[in-house]
Amino acid sequence: MRFILVLALSVLLAACSTSDQSGAGTTGASTSGAGADVTQAPRGPAPGTQADLNQTIGDRVFFDTDRHNLDGEAQQTVQAWAQWLRENPNVSVLIEGHADERGTRDYNLALGARRSFEVKSALQAMGINGSRIETTTFGKERPAVVGSNPAAWAQNRRAVMVVQG
Repeated sequence: MRFILVLALSVLLAACSTSDQSGAGTTGASTSGAGADVTQAPRGPAPGTQADLNQTIGDRVFFDTDRHNLDGEAQQTVQAWAQWLRENPNVSVLIEGHADERGTRDYNLALGARRSFEVKSALQAMGINGSRIETTTFGKERPAVVGSNPAAWAQNRRAVMVVQG
């Protein structure tokens, strides 16, 4: 009895497999194209995620020493962020302001705050609702690169956009 059951299941599975591959047994609806798309693994990160932002645009802009204004390259990045936020209307972000190690703790916290606010203001001017954007400052407390040299300082003078949620 077990042999007959196993044989029947094998025939049934073989029949299902054959009809799925050939498209036989369908009545007017084509499943060959749609089925292939559904079973393929997604390519790249999910839209609206931090990984998507990092891969498509990047998550940071850089500033000159003791400055909080956006230069040309930073403005282009912030414009790309604005477009990305328009394409992902349910996403909220946190803008982190950072400074290099030079200067006092209080000065660098204030400078980081000005940098994050500058990015938020630019995004709002580009039509992004301010309620979707929070700001914070870390001053010199969270360096991206540890080092006491111009190359490290340049990487630490930044604002970083972090996807919330």
